[in-house]
Amino acid sequence: MNLQRLLAVATKEWREIVRDRLFFALALAVPTLLMLLFGYGLSLDVENIPVAIVDHDHSALSREYAHRFIDSRYFNFMGMSPDDRALAPLLTDSKLRAVIVIPEHFGRDLLAGRPAQVQTQMDGTFPFRAAITKGYVTAINTAFSMETLASYLSQARGVPVAEVMQVLQPVRLEVRFLYNQSVKSLWSLAPKLIMAILMISPPFLTALGVVREKESGAIYNIYASAASRGEFLAGKMLPYVAISCVNVLLLWTLAVTLFGTPFKGSFLFFMAASLLYVTCTTGIGLVVSVLVKTQVAAMIGTAILTIVPAVLYSGVLIPISSLSSVANVVAHGLPGMY
Repeated sequence: MNLQRLLAVATKEWREIVRDRLFFALALAVPTLLMLLFGYGLSLDVENIPVAIVDHDHSALSREYAHRFIDSRYFNFMGMSPDDRALAPLLTDSKLRAVIVIPEHFGRDLLAGRPAQVQTQMDGTFPFRAAITKGYVTAINTAFSMETLASYLSQARGVPVAEVMQVLQPVRLEVRFLYNQSVKSLWSLAPKLIMAILMISPPFLTALGVVREKESGAIYNIYASAASRGEFLAGKMLPYVAISCVNVLLLWTLAVTLFGTPFKGSFLFFMAASLLYVTCTTGIGLVVSVLVKTQVAAMIGTAILTIVPAVLYSGVLIPISSLSSVANVVAHGLPGMY
């Protein structure tokens, strides 16, 4: 491989990219825009759930129970209602996601040592959110039940509440989240978005750049030149790899500064791994450009080979360990997983 011919092809490709100012601007702007759109628009945090409460008891205990939901940061209290049937249209219109119905004699039954049943109506349109909402309600209800039982036993036996709580909870569960202590979905999504965007953008640029020469007939100049196939392909890749490296820096800056994602580890190692990654993804565009002859076909082929693997076979939404055996093999053959 002749380095001089390789650099000549790369210089020619770079000049063509810079000459088309719109293409050059989009090559840098589109990844940044995608990062901003998905970073602000895609969130897996389930918070501020619209909830309304129907209190048929109006006792001190029912008000205390209701305030557990009102004061929670996971719920957005929308108000009290005298009848749960009046809230059905709000659940249908998704203005409410949950309704807590406290029955009559709630406080009296608890003070008498009898169980009380509380109804919770939830919007199950989004099963993921509904399941997490159910977990929040269950946790609040369990904490209230435990404290109420401890208070009842404390008064009945004359034992301090703290001692009763120790007896009721002989095993205390202490949970520590590693690598994402605040359990913020954005801290997890930002690195994944960098991976997904760099899986989609570089192949599009490379495929369109090569196929454009096929459509215009400029590819025949390469056929007649002394450049070998390897020199031509490597020279074609270099400018797009350089642009992708700039995009790596831009996306990393957005993730760390704008989204506040903590960065741990060696920055040099990160850039070296990113260089290897964008080289692989840029190569996908070259493979597509060899197989098709038009830019439209290149766009469709690149979309199929990049968008679907970047979302489904990389661990963005579904952990690799949860994939089927065949899908697991496919995931290991794609750069996004690594």
